[in-house]
Amino acid sequence: MLTVPEAQSRVHDLVASAKRAGADAADALYVCNESTAVSVRLGALEDVERSEGETIGLRLFVGRRSASVSSSDLSTHALDTLVERAVAMAREAPEDAYAGLAPEDRLMRAPGPDVDGDDGADVSPQSLRARAEAAEEAARAVAGVTNSEGASASAGRTIIALATSHGFAGGYATSGHGCSASVIAGEGASMQRDYAYRSSRHLADLEGSEAIGRRAGERAVARLNPVKISSGSMPILFDPRVGSSMLGHLAGAITGSSIARRTSFLLDALDTEVFAKGISIIDDPHRVRGLGSKPFDGEGLPTARRVLIDDGVLTGWLLDSASARQLGLQPTGNAQRGIGGPPGAGTTNFYMTPGAFSPAELMADVKRGIFVTELIGHGVNGVTGDYSRGAAGFLIEDGQIGPAVAEITIAGNLKDMFRAIIPASDLKFERAMDVPTLRIDGMTVAGA
Repeated sequence: MLTVPEAQSRVHDLVASAKRAGADAADALYVCNESTAVSVRLGALEDVERSEGETIGLRLFVGRRSASVSSSDLSTHALDTLVERAVAMAREAPEDAYAGLAPEDRLMRAPGPDVDGDDGADVSPQSLRARAEAAEEAARAVAGVTNSEGASASAGRTIIALATSHGFAGGYATSGHGCSASVIAGEGASMQRDYAYRSSRHLADLEGSEAIGRRAGERAVARLNPVKISSGSMPILFDPRVGSSMLGHLAGAITGSSIARRTSFLLDALDTEVFAKGISIIDDPHRVRGLGSKPFDGEGLPTARRVLIDDGVLTGWLLDSASARQLGLQPTGNAQRGIGGPPGAGTTNFYMTPGAFSPAELMADVKRGIFVTELIGHGVNGVTGDYSRGAAGFLIEDGQIGPAVAEITIAGNLKDMFRAIIPASDLKFERAMDVPTLRIDGMTVAGA
């Protein structure tokens, strides 16, 4: 694996080659990944995977015409051919009035913040196997667990470098560690499955394998013997592991491309109250060891903490340079990109601030409702906000969590749902999108 300075040198050289070949502007992205994953099932080794790969992507412009190409062959001859092909493609491409690199005066010039995303740990396959075995053993030890779908542990490292022809060059490294377990409880037609998973940038921050496995087992057993419920309108509480999907729907609705194409249910919502007062939703790319942390965005702009929902009010969009030009605005440092194709926009560490009440207090006055722990399907219309998804979880009766429920559908409209959200106080930073337990009253539940 290259060092970060070596990766930066490589993208710088590719951009220079593109300019020499006739490109008016160009940027290049280098990504190198190496990872190891070990899976076990029923105490036996099931799989060991090791992957290493490096890829470089080039985007160049000839006037307002552009082309994007990529290669995993980084030899001099292959990259020379790549450049020639990209220039030829760009000359035949249609013009795009909004295409181009990020504004030069907004590029990150000073070194970015140290987000401590790389622990440099060298984890052996033996250590990964021990971690996976410990997780599965803890899950299978839970009374009522009858089978296992397996457990796994992984470790990896990524090097990213970006260079542009108008003055940006930067790179950084991230590490990643994970552990998961999935088990089955019950017998025959009454079997239920569930899982638990954790990931972190630093191995030292990863939750213990036994705790992960035990939670998987307890979740599976709790889902046994689901009851049938009648349809109706009732309060819904979302477990944080599924409630975070609400932030995904918000992010999709405030992305610049959705606004520019007029395909967002929040199209006219800027500077209006989208959530209830007291709710703030923040994107924080500088959180130390955060899963989404980064010093610069996919176009070389500095990243910054943004309060996108401030006391319930939508304050701005997520903009890359192209969508910003379409809207007559400035990019916001939220560009994201892969090796191929132009940048889009997205979030980093996106979270909702906690509320004042514990989950128990939040459900204390619920006479009859549902605590949702799993969502199924993708029945969300990003244009209208209409929402309908399969769900499973637990019945809430008289303020207490009761028996499991399954095969239900919950429905509403995201505009109404956002305004009705009440967050609990149990926020934990465990994912790239985090929420506390959420309560939404008045959702439609279709049962048996």
